[in-house]
Amino acid sequence: MKAALFNLFLLLATAASFAPGLAPRALVVPSASSRASPFATSSAFPTTSLRMADVEYEDMTWEGEYPPSKVLGPIMSKMPSGLLGLLSALSLGICVYSCAQSGVLQQEPGALASGSWVKWYYVLGGFGGPLAWGMHVASWIQRKNGM
Repeated sequence: MKAALFNLFLLLATAASFAPGLAPRALVVPSASSRASPFATSSAFPTTSLRMADVEYEDMTWEGEYPPSKVLGPIMSKMPSGLLGLLSALSLGICVYSCAQSGVLQQEPGALASGSWVKWYYVLGGFGGPLAWGMHVASWIQRKNGM
């Protein structure tokens, strides 16, 4: 029973985190003219816009085999293809080394039971795999665009 109540509470808390917040408003006594239409008053939710006012958005669509360099963002769009390829290989090497060293640590007696084989720097190095994939795609985009 406790687990069911906890799961219900967790579900409600998760759903509430995506609901818009209620803005507190003062209690207003409607006048005689506004009693005819109760929906004529303002909404309980504030009418704010989440869009930034001074930002102009560029169109990032393209036609053809490869996108323009601007899809890589302000920093990577200015990097040459060779540098991105080198960084991709370095990230992949760090990932492979981290996975191999974690495997070595798993072989120690009692390491799996105690969790001593989990090292933060090897976990961090494991993120080099997805980073290497992204950088090799960026390198390909830059090479196709002549950079």
